[in-house]
Amino acid sequence: MEWLKEPETNFPPHETLKHFNDGVCVTYIQEKAGLSQSTISTYLNNMEKCGLLISTRHGKWSYLKRNEDVIQEYIKFIS
Repeated sequence: MEWLKEPETNFPPHETLKHFNDGVCVTYIQEKAGLSQSTISTYLNNMEKCGLLISTRHGKWSYLKRNEDVIQEYIKFIS
């Protein structure tokens, strides 16, 4: 989640899109985390199901970005 807060600092733009409007390519997240594809997929799917991440698909590539509205609601709730 922290890496996705500032994707420009933590990831290269995907070669096809060249921007982060739709988030970061899941492949880049997996590579940076150094975890197996199945492990990172489980973590990311759970965060998406909770509403913490928003997924967008372009062709065969999936991109994830933080759902700032839900994150702020959660922070407000636990405060």
